[in-house]
Amino acid sequence: MTIHIEALSFDVIIGLLDFERVTPQRVIIDIELLYDYSDDDFINYATIAQMIESHLNQKKYKLLENALIGLKDIIQTTYPQTKTLKIKINKPNIMSNCSVGLSCFWELSV
Repeated sequence: MTIHIEALSFDVIIGLLDFERVTPQRVIIDIELLYDYSDDDFINYATIAQMIESHLNQKKYKLLENALIGLKDIIQTTYPQTKTLKIKINKPNIMSNCSVGLSCFWELSV
């Protein structure tokens, strides 16, 4: 089974620049999570969305790279049945002429 969470958006402190450390900015997050489904062992997508927002608000990462790794670690720990995980974080308002972001794909178990 694959869970898709697309365009999860909220404001958070994230980034290196001085103003990014004091003013929350919009991020948009996409998640694709493949796992072995069973009736007794399902993953609630609403819980993942809430966990992502809470984690990023708590950590206030300076680098998107570290935010991606932190999200991967918390998802993998919470849901060890995860087989593959793709996370993309966009910062749509940091540049006036484009949206920028990072993504990463992990194969977590076989």
